[in-house]
Amino acid sequence: QVKLEESGGGSVQAGGSLRLSCAASGIYFSGVCMGWFRQDSDKEREGVAIIASDGSATYADSVKGRFAISKDHAQNTVYLQMTSLKPEDTAMYYCAAAVALPHWALKVPNAWQYWGQGTQVTVYT
Repeated sequence: QVKLEESGGGSVQAGGSLRLSCAASGIYFSGVCMGWFRQDSDKEREGVAIIASDGSATYADSVKGRFAISKDHAQNTVYLQMTSLKPEDTAMYYCAAAVALPHWALKVPNAWQYWGQGTQVTVYT
């Protein structure tokens, strides 16, 4: 059974930083794509960053230069380091996993097979 468990969310002042973690189990971690998505209450779910099995990363334009996705194969964990946070980054952040997706899957949440329960990030001014 595949399980993705997010952690690290919270409330932070604008300009601050947070690091989200997603621990994966029941999946061949080295062979899958991992991604971070977010959804605010009145918006559609959007891709934030994905990292392929070869380590290549793709980012949404809105977070380029501020967020960084990485993987720790020893811990079966994917991270999202978020810096220079803005109020518009406020959302529920979800971890996702899938087998062999191309880079454009960042924009196609329905293409992802496995999802975590989410962790809330709130950025206040």
